[in-house]
Amino acid sequence: MPNIKVVNMTGAQVGEIALSDVIFGAEVNEAVLHAAVRAYLLNQRQGTQSTLTRSEVSGGGRKPWKQKGTGRARQGSTRSPQWTHGGIALGPKPRSYTTKLNKKVKRIAMFSALSAKVANDELIVVDAITATEYKTKAMVAMLAAIGAGKKNLVVLDAPNDMVVKSLSNIPGVKVAYTNTLNAYDILNCNSVVFAKAAVEKLEEVYA
Repeated sequence: MPNIKVVNMTGAQVGEIALSDVIFGAEVNEAVLHAAVRAYLLNQRQGTQSTLTRSEVSGGGRKPWKQKGTGRARQGSTRSPQWTHGGIALGPKPRSYTTKLNKKVKRIAMFSALSAKVANDELIVVDAITATEYKTKAMVAMLAAIGAGKKNLVVLDAPNDMVVKSLSNIPGVKVAYTNTLNAYDILNCNSVVFAKAAVEKLEEVYA
């Protein structure tokens, strides 16, 4: 059971917390992580790209010249793909990129990502992340004090409007909750900053 220090918002150590082996000490499964990241990125795609085929561009209703006797290659329309202003051959059309993963696979991916962060000392636990006013400066100071990286995922146990809005102005910082965590967001940051209550809630649900 990995132990990790708990700090306050000024960066001072105020205790330790024993993390669950199931969530934070799991074997890192790279194949599952790859599948989870790929699925996440595919599901972000809108799939609205579209090109005009020869039947959709305007013009080209008349055969440009007769079939035989001109010495030129036979042509049926000035909107064939080889013509200027012609249609696009085999171009993209709207489609869905949606892909699904089993719940168990998503869970294994999340546990693998969190375990990798613990192994690399990139997981920070703060006893409480609070704010008394909408102040980005206070959150910037907190992240600097606890030694967070440039890109950070801050995980809260419950929505806190002041904290969320104070963090949202900081470039490279994303806020998540225990029920919205995913492997991609965990891997796509330098540090994962957990509120202690969020760790306890995550362990309560999964461990």
